[in-house]
Amino acid sequence: MLENEANPTISKSTGLPRKRFYRARAHSNPLSDSHFPVPISPSHVDYSLHYPHFFSSSGEVGSIRKVQFADVGCGFGGLLISLSTLFPETLMIGMELRDKVTEYVRERILALRTTNPGQYQNVSVVRTNSMKYIPNYFEKGQLTKMFFLFPDPHFKEKNHRRRVISPHLLDEYAYVLEVGGIIYTITDVEELGDWMKSCLENHPMFEALTEEELEADPAVKLLNTATEEGQKVARNEGQTFQAVYRRIAPSL
Repeated sequence: MLENEANPTISKSTGLPRKRFYRARAHSNPLSDSHFPVPISPSHVDYSLHYPHFFSSSGEVGSIRKVQFADVGCGFGGLLISLSTLFPETLMIGMELRDKVTEYVRERILALRTTNPGQYQNVSVVRTNSMKYIPNYFEKGQLTKMFFLFPDPHFKEKNHRRRVISPHLLDEYAYVLEVGGIIYTITDVEELGDWMKSCLENHPMFEALTEEELEADPAVKLLNTATEEGQKVARNEGQTFQAVYRRIAPSL
């Protein structure tokens, strides 16, 4: 408690970091060069730093536990926090390019672990550029779910190559997703929603979930409500556009 009183970035009432001290630009340029460590391959990721409850300090490469959910562009971590308790035995990671936002999510997770013993041990965050380094973190067929919630729309046509959903990036996502794995997208920009749906619809390794499957999937219910962006859209009574697709084996 004394530490919290001395640290203005921590809320005295909740013990959680105060978001206003970690504000950053809404989006970053994914094509610019950023300086942060990148693992050579998935086997070089030390998961003991992310999930000490599940991994020993030596971070054995041979552990059978692997990250299964990735929240790409995780923002302030709202979806991760909700998923953590919904799937307590599943390891999940947020991938965020902005350094201040990454630090906020890291502090938020550590605070939640402290105030809720035994919970939130399965969630972590890493600062990275997912448009460049997805294969450095995940093996072929490792992931079961990937989330892309309210990504930067990059309105100008010349900047469409910066969009996190594109035909060539879907090739990489298909590589790290297992057959049957799900990719979730949502936006409040109709043109971007159409773009993401079109990219997925035209890719030979993805097919749309049926209405019945969407209704039965607990993760779908979080897309509109778990993130700061989604809550803002709801307050303004705005529209959202979802595209949820399953990874399939390509036809021979």
